[in-house]
Amino acid sequence: MNVDRMQELVQQMRALAAEAAASPRLDGARAPAGAAGTEGDFAGTLRSALAGVNAQMQQADQLQTQFSTGTSNVSLSDVMLATQKASLSFQAALQVRNKLVSAYQDIMNIQA
Repeated sequence: MNVDRMQELVQQMRALAAEAAASPRLDGARAPAGAAGTEGDFAGTLRSALAGVNAQMQQADQLQTQFSTGTSNVSLSDVMLATQKASLSFQAALQVRNKLVSAYQDIMNIQA
């Protein structure tokens, strides 16, 4: 196990957490009181990102339903764009999950 690789990963995670804490939230919500700069802030950021992915997937599904039933003035291009955005968001979330699982496994395999 390469310790330098693990230290680099920890530094990247800290930098991303600091960036997430410093940036304004997209949904307009505020971080929980006392969570700024703690591990709870990472969990909240991850939770809000997953909620965003879920919202995009639900919107794409709703547009598909509206288009197929013909009840709304929804064009095929709107449906396709929403579907592709939802797909890309899901793929990005999947890659983040894979990296987190890999990092967890690497940390658990470190022999002290």
